[in-house]
Amino acid sequence: MGRKRKGRAINGWMVVDKPAGVTSTAVVGKVRWALGAAKAGHAGTLDPAATGVLAVALGEATKTVPFVTDALKCYRFGVRFGAATTTDDAEGAVIERSDKRPTTEEIETALSKFRGEIMQVPPQFSAVKVEGERAYDIARAGDAMELAARPLWVKQLDLVTRPDPDTVELEMVCGKGGYVRAIARDLGRALGCLGHVIWLRRIWSGPFRAEDGLSLERIDALAGTPELEAQLLPLETALADLPEVMLNAEGAARVRNGNPGAVIRSDAEFGETAWASHQGRAVAVGTYLAGMLHPTRVFVS
Repeated sequence: MGRKRKGRAINGWMVVDKPAGVTSTAVVGKVRWALGAAKAGHAGTLDPAATGVLAVALGEATKTVPFVTDALKCYRFGVRFGAATTTDDAEGAVIERSDKRPTTEEIETALSKFRGEIMQVPPQFSAVKVEGERAYDIARAGDAMELAARPLWVKQLDLVTRPDPDTVELEMVCGKGGYVRAIARDLGRALGCLGHVIWLRRIWSGPFRAEDGLSLERIDALAGTPELEAQLLPLETALADLPEVMLNAEGAARVRNGNPGAVIRSDAEFGETAWASHQGRAVAVGTYLAGMLHPTRVFVS
């Protein structure tokens, strides 16, 4: 029998404005400690040097994490031309240099090639698994590897400003699995001048916004207080992009037991993934078929 998890059963989302210099895992640990929560996770890792929105899921909200990680995300970041690094950001060692600097017109033209459905090779220092090992562990051991290109949907990639010939500030809206560092690396290669990320901020992720996030200092100050718990967003926040179906008491009871439940009102089309509610609370996520919700994830409240 597994060891019982310590902590309180707290359900919901806390939005954190992550500072540079800490890992996403450390932020989750801080939130869990501050709330005394039994279970916590996050939707989408940020590199330690990156800042911005990190959405932390508590309790039953961890079951909704995939709907946030699959959602669009917006990044603002700086790229420095003239050097490629081992990590594709400023943390790594320089491995190649170039004296070439592109014109702003050349940059705008090159950016168009990185919009839409593209194929992207993850950085050598990434969490991608290679034969059961993380790529960053292999890279740290000094071994080079061939990483397969992966599809990425880039909805938007725009030049925000160019403060000097060496640097540009870009904004990207993309789908799941995108590496900003790879965009900087590949853009530099395409322009023939090399490039790497010098700073990165996630502006929003799905329904969560950095401007609404709490700082770690604020979380520390409110640790263990009702004021901190009042900052939690409901579990349902993560389901905003899914259609909703409503159940009566009998349908909710059936769905909670893993059985199809009759829907009394629906915003979903036949065959769509939807979330089911009863009296305004999320009961489950599942497939809507012929007036019934067939649950795939059930929430305990």
